[in-house]
This record gives sequence, C-alpha cells and structure tokens, in this order.
Amino acid sequence: MKFGLHANPNAPHIDSVFPAAVLPGGEVEVAGHALATDEYKQPVAVVGEQRAPVLMSQPSRLRLHVPPGAISGHVQVRVNGQASNALPLAVGVAIAENLDPVANPAVDEDGNLYVASSGARGELAPVSVTRIDTEYNARTFVTGIMNATGLAIDADGNLFVSSRHEGTVYRVTPSGAKSIFAEGMGVATGLAFDREGFLYVGDRSGTIFKLSRDGKVFVFATLEPSISAYHLAFNDAGTLFVSGPTTSGNEAIHAIAPDGTLSEFYRGLGRPQGLAFDVSGNLYVAASLRGRRGIVKIAPDSTASLAVAGAGIVGLAFLPEGDAALVTRDTVYHVGLGINGRLLR
Repeated sequence: MKFGLHANPNAPHIDSVFPAAVLPGGEVEVAGHALATDEYKQPVAVVGEQRAPVLMSQPSRLRLHVPPGAISGHVQVRVNGQASNALPLAVGVAIAENLDPVANPAVDEDGNLYVASSGARGELAPVSVTRIDTEYNARTFVTGIMNATGLAIDADGNLFVSSRHEGTVYRVTPSGAKSIFAEGMGVATGLAFDREGFLYVGDRSGTIFKLSRDGKVFVFATLEPSISAYHLAFNDAGTLFVSGPTTSGNEAIHAIAPDGTLSEFYRGLGRPQGLAFDVSGNLYVAASLRGRRGIVKIAPDSTASLAVAGAGIVGLAFLPEGDAALVTRDTVYHVGLGINGRLLR
C-alpha cells in the first residue's frame, strides 16, 4: 500500500522518522508539516504495505504504532486525500523464537549468533545456548548449564558462558565441548574480554571480577548490587562500561578505567541492560530513555537518543554489513541499522 504523490504545496510532508528502526509492535514519531488538520478525521499512515495506526496526531508530528507483521519499507501519510513523500523505516524481523535470553547474544568471526536460554532460577532449561547460522537456522549448541546468562567469545573462537546459579563460567569449544573455566563468582552474569585476553565477569552482588587466561580470579572493581545482572562492554581505549539495573528509574552507565578507577559515564536511563559499541565509539544500550524503551545510543560526549524503538529488549550484538541482532526475553530479531559495530577481538 503506497499512496500516489500529488504536486500540491499544501500536501503533507515528512521531514524525519524517529527513530529510524523499530521492532514490530513498537512506536515511531513522524515530524514534518501538514501531517494533520484541525478536523476530527485522522490522517492515514502506512509502513511499507501495511497500515500503521496513528496514536497521536498534530500538524507537525505523528506517533505511529508499527503493527506485528510489518516489514521494512517506507513511511507515508495521507491527509484529506493528499499523499506525503515517503521516508524509510527499518523494521526488525524475527529469526528465532521461544528462547529465554537475559543478556547480549554473541557473534563469532563467521557471523554465527549464539543466544543463551536462562530459565527460572534453579531450573535447568532444556537448551543452554542456541546457535543461529547466517541462514537463520537455529540449532542446539550447548546443554547442561544451569541458568546460562552472559556470553563472550575469545580470540580462538571459544564461547564462554556464565551460570548465575552456580557462580561459574564455562568454556565451550567451537565443536560444542564444554568445561568449567572458573568458579566461585557469586551470581555471575555479564562477560567481556579485553584486548589482552582477560575475561571480566559481573557478579550481581556488586563485584566485577578479572580472570586470567588460566582461570585465576581477581577482584577488579566494586559497584552497588544489581537486581538482575551486570552487562559489560569495552571500548577501543580499554575502558570497561557496565550497566546494572537497580530499582531506580534514573540509572547510570559506569566506566571503569584499566587501572580500576570508577566513574559515571551517563545517568538517566531506565533499567539499562545489554551494551555494545560501534567503530565510532558510540555506546548502544538496551534501556528506556525518557519513558521510551528500545536501544539507546550514547555518543562519546554523553548525549543520548533512541536508535531503535521496541519493548522488552534485553541485549544486542552487531553483525557484519551494518546489521544487528536484538534479543527480547523470547525472540531474536535481525535489524538493518547501517551501523558498523566494534569488533570484539
């Protein structure tokens, strides 16, 4: 469904669609002029070939609901028989369902995606980690890890998996053979490798551990406890960024320098979770910003904006060619963002 254009200077015109990416069921805002009239009759909007309900309308701004089943396409508006120009909107596509991730997925050098299924605390999920190949075929990769939570891949292609129930980190070879790498880390959650190959583990009770290549455990930093999990990501300078949801609606992203010095990078998020960097040093966080849930982009100067709209997002990972994988508590989505993500090794 695409409206024909009319050369009428009074026709509606779209200046921008914000954010430029959304998951099905999310909301976007359309800015422009003549997008609505003072009359009762609502404008009509479409995303690609599908009607998008208008939730709020003003002459300069609309809020649209992107319905389930919508696909990437152009946003267009019709007001009183006049059609607007069309601007693109990227809509996420579900590539795997019925999983239970609580943190970022991980991506190997071949573009394969790994997603943990955590399950209720103290209950062993049938599948601990699912592997999704570049053709979106999902297969069981690891079983037998209680409450699998954080994931990270080392330079040799081994997958590391934290168990928040056991306080243990497992190492899984590319063939799927698992072994215990380190134990005794409380409620072990988020994982991240630095450039030197040290593994960092977030303990939900407030400790960030640093693990040597042979699994020796050291205390790296201490934060306030989190109600769910710590999520970790490094930037190119070797600074470790940490999110850890609490009961506050005005939460911070912490930055920990290589020497362990702790600072606050950004404050003002609701329930921040998974983190990832692009090659320009922008940080992307699964969180709420000013009441809107999705993926929040935080620039190096600490200015924040919503990059992807969508409810229930807990983590993300950048894929080749500017794409990303976003995970909610039950579904994995592929989204074309046009962002070059930072390589993790």
